[in-house]
Amino acid sequence: MTKVLFICHGNICRSPMAEFVMKDLVAKAGLSDKFEIASAATSTEEIGNPVYPPARRKLAEHGISCEGKTARQMTRQDYETYDYLIAMDHNNLRNMVRFVGGDPEHKVSLLMDHTRRPGDVADPWYTGDFEATWQDVLEGCTALLEELR
Repeated sequence: MTKVLFICHGNICRSPMAEFVMKDLVAKAGLSDKFEIASAATSTEEIGNPVYPPARRKLAEHGISCEGKTARQMTRQDYETYDYLIAMDHNNLRNMVRFVGGDPEHKVSLLMDHTRRPGDVADPWYTGDFEATWQDVLEGCTALLEELR
């Protein structure tokens, strides 16, 4: 089983979008039994909060539910548990590596680095542009799934 953890700052926008988009892509490919997919935050600010309403609406527009998801902070144990820890941006990538004490097994990467457009996933918290975030997440998850197949 391939275990993937998506990570952003609060775990209420980008990383849960990636979690549920990836789950949807994996299900449509008939591979749900081969993957464990989750998401977490680098901060404690939103722990226990549901997915941010505009992110929920964007997922729902595409027939994807994130019902029951609440924010959680990543743990050091996540590095041992997951095969891939995928950050949404450079700041969270740095925070993740610092938090887990390095990346000796080369499990940490940026989502968009799996595409032809390396860099950060657009952050809708500041822009309000959930469509741009959706496009980045979909492109990143599609490329990641192709890589993992």
